[in-house]
Amino acid sequence: MSDDVRRLVVRAPNWVGDVVLSLPALRDLRRAFPAARISMLARPWVADLYRAVTEVDEVVESRGLRADVARLRGAFDAAVLLPNSIGAALAPWAARTPERWGFATDGRGLLLTRAALVPREVRGKSQVYYYRAMLAGVGIDVSAPADATLRCPGEWRARGEALLGEDGPWLGLNPGAFFGTAKRWLPERYGAVGDLVSRRTGAKVVLLGGKAERALANEIAAGMECAPRVLTGETTLPELVGTLSCLSGFVTNDSGPMHLAAALGVPLVAVFGSTDWRETSPVGARATVVREPVECAPCMLRECPIDHRCMRAVTVEQVARAATELFERSVAPVVGPQ
Repeated sequence: MSDDVRRLVVRAPNWVGDVVLSLPALRDLRRAFPAARISMLARPWVADLYRAVTEVDEVVESRGLRADVARLRGAFDAAVLLPNSIGAALAPWAARTPERWGFATDGRGLLLTRAALVPREVRGKSQVYYYRAMLAGVGIDVSAPADATLRCPGEWRARGEALLGEDGPWLGLNPGAFFGTAKRWLPERYGAVGDLVSRRTGAKVVLLGGKAERALANEIAAGMECAPRVLTGETTLPELVGTLSCLSGFVTNDSGPMHLAAALGVPLVAVFGSTDWRETSPVGARATVVREPVECAPCMLRECPIDHRCMRAVTVEQVARAATELFERSVAPVVGPQ
């Protein structure tokens, strides 16, 4: 198979968290096609992330169906489609890319040359297994250990250090979540956790997130005692990665920054409520999930139609204790032989 594919394009997932969870599958592709030139066709808001992934040779920004068809026509031997939508399959099909591989979801089976069925056993498991199951279904070996790590480029880290403006240790807070308010732990509890961990450890606190969450971050900061640094809405994707790489601890909702921090090896506490922790938990040895079982979770809704009980059940002390333990371990001095 590898001898027949010299130019491989991979249609990237559309969201940062999904990009991170698909990294093991991308590394499977590199092992399967060691001599191929691998290009990522990615939405502009995630494209920069692939510039930190050494297995990728080229990043092409997806600019809509017509532009994508023009870019793909005659340029590739095979296309691997990580998203499930029929839209993701249309461009390589219209561009007449010879091989088109992906899950036969969303009625797109006829657009694919190799169509895999979604195996029942990946339901309720990390999406890492979902992406790899698709590759296995089209005949690619996925037996190597899953690697969802990310190395921050030095230039990106330098930009993060400049944004923070002073030495740490730093605790990051990410109180937002793009999907909807149902994924968000209570804002005032984020502020309380930041103050508690700061008092217990001496950490400085920085708030992070997207532009739409700036007002939320300002509200939290105004109620805090420790005068946090607010970088919410002020970072590009590379700057966010660079800033996360500087942290000694991170408290977050289920979100893209959560997955980025886990991939970077940052010690983190993730608060889960409405979403399924079994499928989208952060992947990494330094990640702790805090959640309280309630009868209606995971509901996967954008907005809670009742009393947000899944998030209200998670206390400040639960999260602060978990964050303090992780933080203290991450900044503890290494004692060598005496």
